[in-house]
Amino acid sequence: MHMAGTPRTMQRHPRYRDVVSDVAAFLMRQVRQAQAEGIARGRILVDPGLGFGKTVAHNLALMRALPRFTALGFPVVIGPSRKSFIGQTLNADVNDRLAGTLACVANAFWHGVHMVRVHDVKASAQLLHMLDTIQGPRDASWRQH
Repeated sequence: MHMAGTPRTMQRHPRYRDVVSDVAAFLMRQVRQAQAEGIARGRILVDPGLGFGKTVAHNLALMRALPRFTALGFPVVIGPSRKSFIGQTLNADVNDRLAGTLACVANAFWHGVHMVRVHDVKASAQLLHMLDTIQGPRDASWRQH
């Protein structure tokens, strides 16, 4: 998972040359290091780290760029649930971010993300089931996790 800085410092003026390219390059360096240390390819997932050392604009850019991350060739995980970028975008309190979270989950589904971390599991599972039913048969690996 990508995170700029430490939990204590990550939100202090996060800056990137190009957040999507910088995060993708970081993830691939971590993948290469994991493989060099003997971790099998099939046990590696990548996570762009929504909310971890990123501004609202950075998080939205990462959400728009999910196809870039799925193209890395490893399963992608995202954790958009109730994140502050949703709250700031929708002007919504943390307990009123379900719609924004579900929009992020739907975007992840459309772009081939393999796993989402959410607080509202039932609503997210129902959304994914409905999208899967509408779209028709596809890789249903998300159902197995």
